[in-house]
Amino acid sequence: MSEAPDPEVVELATRVFEMARKGETEALVRYLDAGVPADLTNDRGDCLVMLAAYHGHARTVRALLDRGAQADRVNDRGQTPLAGAVFKGDTEVVRALLAGGANPAAGTPSAVDTARMFGRAEVLELFGAA
Repeated sequence: MSEAPDPEVVELATRVFEMARKGETEALVRYLDAGVPADLTNDRGDCLVMLAAYHGHARTVRALLDRGAQADRVNDRGQTPLAGAVFKGDTEVVRALLAGGANPAAGTPSAVDTARMFGRAEVLELFGAA
């Protein structure tokens, strides 16, 4: 029998996820530097990088990667942050993830497949898959 999560921990995690979603880089970095895991995930398997990438916050993505977050961490649906950034059409975030080691072939669908599906020729060129 598992115990219910501490409400204060849940509140903190909710706040941290919101900072990633909104691109509040400085505030988020303070929490990371105080010990919040850079690869923290929510109940859907979305990590902080996924949330920052999907919502177009390249600076936040870079800060997370600089603090050890995984560029290719897949969520519960098999999606990567890179595929999310491609879907949204955000080349600045795509570049940040690639610089952080993201693999365009990772995930389902992969970022390459997503770029082809949505006709993102510029992104395919970044991947060398044009």
